[in-house]
Amino acid sequence: MSRRRPAPRAAAPAPRLLPSSPCPCGLPGTYGECCGLLHRGQAAATTAESLMRSRFSAFAARDEAYLLRTWHPDTRPDSVEFDAGLRWVRLEVLSGSEGGPFHSEGTVAFRAHYVEGREEGVLTEHSRFVRHEGAWVYLDALSLD
Repeated sequence: MSRRRPAPRAAAPAPRLLPSSPCPCGLPGTYGECCGLLHRGQAAATTAESLMRSRFSAFAARDEAYLLRTWHPDTRPDSVEFDAGLRWVRLEVLSGSEGGPFHSEGTVAFRAHYVEGREEGVLTEHSRFVRHEGAWVYLDALSLD
């Protein structure tokens, strides 16, 4: 997931996600047994969609290390800037192509809902994922035109 928004403000403390918290990715289960496993390096994404969901959760948790680790080296930024007043609150997966356990690339279209101050917003993106050194990584976003 990339963000095309105004220049970021200073980052606020990361939201506290307990292992028992609902997972931000939208799948049933707790953060600790879902995306938390991937963030801690105890499991790896087996599909492009599972990587996309875990990256949404990493944006929600402001887990810069995981986001950078799962970004393709050709497109990875030096750092990830987080908006202080922005909270990622809900994810809708719209569609996907390929991206399964036996594919080398795939795409996922989604809507990421956020709250900034008192305003709600939605980021719609069609992300591209590839395998790099055997692991799924985020490559870039396709144009929605």
